[in-house]
Amino acid sequence: MWRGLLWRVALMAMVLIAGYLVYLDLTIRHQFEGKRWALPAQVYARPLEIFVGQPLRPAQFERELQLLDYRTLDARRRPGSYARHGASYDVVTRSFDFWDGKETLRALRIGFEQGRVATLQSLDDGPAPQLLRLDPALIGRIYPAHHEDRVLVQAEQLPLLLRTGLMAVEDQNFQSHFGIDLRAILRAFVTNVRVGEVVQGGSTLTQQLVKNFFLSNERTLGRKVNEALMALLLELHYDKDEILQAYSNEIYLGQDGRRAIHGFGLASEFYFEEPLQELSVPHLALLIGVVKGPSYYDPRRHPERALARRNVVVDVMLREGLITSAQAEAARRAPLGVTPKPRSGVSVHPAFLDLVRRQLRRDYREEDLTSEGLRIFTTLDPLVQRAAEEALNRRLTELERAGDVAELEGAVIVSSVLGAEVQAVVGGREAHFAGYNRALDAERQIGSLIKPAVYLTALQHPDRYTLLTQIDDSAISVQDRHRGPWQPANYDKQFHGRVPLMRALAHSYNAATVRLGMELGVDQVLDTVRDLGIERAIAPYPSMLLGAMSLTPLEVTSMYHTLAGGGFYTPLSAIREVVGPAGEPLRRYALNVQQAVAPQAAYLTTAALQEVVRAGTGESLQRRLSPALRIAGKTGTTDDLRDSWFAGYSGDRVAVVWVGRDDNQVAGLTGAAGAMQVWADVFVGLDSLPLDPLPPPGVERVWVQPASGLRAGPRCEGALELPFMEGSAPQQLAPCAEADNGPLRRSFDWFKGVFQ
Repeated sequence: MWRGLLWRVALMAMVLIAGYLVYLDLTIRHQFEGKRWALPAQVYARPLEIFVGQPLRPAQFERELQLLDYRTLDARRRPGSYARHGASYDVVTRSFDFWDGKETLRALRIGFEQGRVATLQSLDDGPAPQLLRLDPALIGRIYPAHHEDRVLVQAEQLPLLLRTGLMAVEDQNFQSHFGIDLRAILRAFVTNVRVGEVVQGGSTLTQQLVKNFFLSNERTLGRKVNEALMALLLELHYDKDEILQAYSNEIYLGQDGRRAIHGFGLASEFYFEEPLQELSVPHLALLIGVVKGPSYYDPRRHPERALARRNVVVDVMLREGLITSAQAEAARRAPLGVTPKPRSGVSVHPAFLDLVRRQLRRDYREEDLTSEGLRIFTTLDPLVQRAAEEALNRRLTELERAGDVAELEGAVIVSSVLGAEVQAVVGGREAHFAGYNRALDAERQIGSLIKPAVYLTALQHPDRYTLLTQIDDSAISVQDRHRGPWQPANYDKQFHGRVPLMRALAHSYNAATVRLGMELGVDQVLDTVRDLGIERAIAPYPSMLLGAMSLTPLEVTSMYHTLAGGGFYTPLSAIREVVGPAGEPLRRYALNVQQAVAPQAAYLTTAALQEVVRAGTGESLQRRLSPALRIAGKTGTTDDLRDSWFAGYSGDRVAVVWVGRDDNQVAGLTGAAGAMQVWADVFVGLDSLPLDPLPPPGVERVWVQPASGLRAGPRCEGALELPFMEGSAPQQLAPCAEADNGPLRRSFDWFKGVFQ
């Protein structure tokens, strides 16, 4: 009876054990053969494209190389190195897999002349490319919750000395055991008993992999049993190269803030800024040594311990015949060779990365972004980003020193006119620290930045309004349901009578703008604001005509980008391509261009905004930038000088700057005194194209005299050449034009009479 019961218990136990082994086996195979690691998405800046004739100054090119961590070119001609020779550079580029093909390693001489690329010559026998793309800067990663980071390597990419040295130090019988090493366990047991404490372990590389890959770090008998069983099962299904490859990618080797450094591939970059395949004997020995305790042997925090541990590994390599005596002696004398400061995995451009993540979430799940190893190619221009960051921080510091205000903050967004690509995002003066992103989230009243929408609405009615139409800038009282009786005043506390429409915008006259907006209808102006790209709901109060609405700098950029684009709305984008872990293209972010407002009216509005900079509230900008750029822009100042804005565009870039205080207290700065100065600082450091768009069909340019509102000639006093929709320009000639054009007009009238 008892014997039968024991048999049944034993049989049940065997069934349970077998079932458990099947469960462990399925778990191992599913995880090991499926998605093995959560790989963060890697986010890249735009690649610098170089071709003969490209506008690019040597200093800008060298700055780009420095941002890419290119080093001094030496006799080894290592990838990612350069040397300057006067106005030319010898460069050895890095190979890189782009979304549309591989850019191979090249050795080139790049010559510059008069601010342009003059020559592209090969330093080898092959021909020089017509177009060169440098590898793009890695600007950040999108991590999983546990912040693991790694660079995957294949078994064949592991240096031979790393493989053999790792086995010699960590698992001498790796090639012969079946997952557990009984002799090593016994040897460790004897040693620990003799010493009286745990000083040696008997775990194989396979067991270490199981512990890190499948199990927790708890020290219990149950976990050790699981570890041994799973190691046996792992060896049953997979060969040694597969196990070693998995171990080399999984092993924890250091910490960078919240980022955990896993695998030899990333550790090589983290400690030495070198590819794993190029590491020397002492470097490889140090990596192997760190395996025993990444925190205890951290070479940056504990260099003495790390040096001693590295030399122990060197001695083991020599004893096992993996290196020669000369190599061992040289390795012992070598310094640790780690870089003083690791290349951080935390983005140095967190505000831009924030925009990228928000746009990606429209198309990808969060788990895809943090685990699938996607490569995301963005539109960030490192040179523009650096110029914007430095300009904001420097100018805010100067403004604080010059005035009584403190704790100024700001935001900058720069985008390209062609392509609507966001080139730079600065969310605050401490641009490298993640936190409140003012460029995307600060909703502040925009003041006079709204005025171009009022005038654009008018100019879409050429039968009623042109740039010369007289607007009444006298006192006005408006019944506003939101504010009650409202009597807007001008900034200079004066009224200016009847003024040309263009002058009213250029000098930002409030009374004239409100009167014009009320004539047009507040709802019509709001329709124009929506057409320009503003999607949020805005209350149709008269005070809206002077900017009593709150928008973010990103929204303002979208609005002014539509003007810069000639009336065509294109959603701003921070992403060009998304590529899967195997290099397969996943999504291309194509342009989506829509005609938003009449191109003719947009062209006339741009001309009026150029007048803002030529002779209006933005006139001082021309003392900082060349008048030949013909910048269009608008200052914005809110009540009590709480917010300072400037939005403007050249022929190739749109930029918006906000300056104020986070607590919404008085900043004491007009748009011209604050934000416009930052805007100018940004553009001083950039090569920009002049704003000289071609008139769209239906627009003619005519010389006029704004003071009289009459047609004029180039030599008339105060004459300007302004655009008009066909048929809307003044026909009556000013007296000065009559004198200049009298004989020509009489000849024209004679020929006209003959042919009638």
